[in-house]
Amino acid sequence: MLAALTQTNAPLASLDDAGKATHILVVLPVRAESSDELDFFGKDLLSILLSRRKMKAEEISGTPVSANLASGELCAWVRIDPVKSVFEQQVSMRKAVQLLLEESPSEISVTVYGDSGERRMAAQLALYAAWINGSLLPSRKTGKKEESYRGLERIVLHGHEEADNFALLKATAEGNLLTRELTVLPPNELTPGLYRKRLQELATREGWDYQDFDVKTLREMGAGAFVAVAQGSDPEDAAIVHVRRRMKKVDKTVALVGKGICFDTGGHNLKPARYMHGMHEDMNGSAVALGILLAATRANLPVNIDCWLAIAQNHISPHAYKQNDVIRTLDGTTVEIVHTDAEGRMVLADTLTMAAREKPDMMMDFATLTGSMHVAVGSRYSGIFSNREKLMQKALAAGRVTGERVWGFPLDADYDVELESKIADVRQCTLEGEADHILAARFLNRFVDDVPWLHMDLSASNHKEGLGAVGSPVTGFGVAWGMEMLRVLFSGSL
Repeated sequence: MLAALTQTNAPLASLDDAGKATHILVVLPVRAESSDELDFFGKDLLSILLSRRKMKAEEISGTPVSANLASGELCAWVRIDPVKSVFEQQVSMRKAVQLLLEESPSEISVTVYGDSGERRMAAQLALYAAWINGSLLPSRKTGKKEESYRGLERIVLHGHEEADNFALLKATAEGNLLTRELTVLPPNELTPGLYRKRLQELATREGWDYQDFDVKTLREMGAGAFVAVAQGSDPEDAAIVHVRRRMKKVDKTVALVGKGICFDTGGHNLKPARYMHGMHEDMNGSAVALGILLAATRANLPVNIDCWLAIAQNHISPHAYKQNDVIRTLDGTTVEIVHTDAEGRMVLADTLTMAAREKPDMMMDFATLTGSMHVAVGSRYSGIFSNREKLMQKALAAGRVTGERVWGFPLDADYDVELESKIADVRQCTLEGEADHILAARFLNRFVDDVPWLHMDLSASNHKEGLGAVGSPVTGFGVAWGMEMLRVLFSGSL
């Protein structure tokens, strides 16, 4: 549950205006005359604080500061520089908000200054950072503090009032929170069967249509790629889940596809302990797709959405698929298995086929797919691929607008030579691992038909220091980006 928002048009002038506020965030613009001419809450105290620390006023755009007021309230100050990227602005705001959230307040007061445009930008950044970081993620720690604190419950915004109540921003924060809540759950609490139950409950609550295709059904359909991965688990509780949102008088449809491997052992090509730890997060792609669906629903975006989730586990067992197997996908392609830890592209192959058969206007898939993408860009960016140049440019722009930074990679056909097989239509991967993120995308490209398609390899799904506006290691990366892509789509820009 996100904190409730109360707004007032007047900035804070004194503690009397703040009422019983105990935690106050002051957001200032970066202008040459600001320090001399702008009157703002706590100006004298900030001047003393900066003098003591030998800091210049503009430095708090990168290093926010805080101090206790004479009557005991905690106040933090930050400047937002419009010249900096959205990502850098988000980092500054997150640092400022965290100075207050470290004390686990139930309420914070935010006061913004500057002209109308500066106040609007400051309000958006502050609210998003407060909503995302003030909400608690699932935890199994015990103790009085953990059990009694319920997270940030109220935000009072001074200095900016919006009729729409920041609905799109709040919806995006809700989607990001859902993504992170699902991703951090331990694997014994999010098996494929339990995940499907959660999805049914979520669909009922949000008014979505729910359908799933279990392993028995998928065998009968001929979805051999998905079944090959799922057959190593006991029980066989895997499924391809289809969650659908439809709106009246809306003709554009987007398919969201997500990799939902609830735990990845690597199969017969078993991961060592160092690399198996954390593999309960290998379902993050499905959580991103769900987060976008929830955000679009809450924001009432005029776009139809089909959400296709490949939910399974990759286990080692006598029934598990193995190297040198040849399997047949749902569209009839034969695949030579080279490495059982390349399971993500297998479950996605059949899921993409099912999504493409519905002929959406665009498809976007999300997956923590390859280690080589992490090698290529680290965990600060995610990599993207597309079969449409115009779509790629829109995707890169969405990364800049949202602060969820993406980098485009090639999808040229000559990479296919690496996937040539002597006994099947295609090899699943290579053992060399060179450019595996590109080879994985080329493999997936076989199953999207000619639908405009974007593939995101989520190397930024987890960044230990937090990323952009998000302070937790699990970032929810992709939700804000996906919402911007939907906004572009329904505005007719694609």
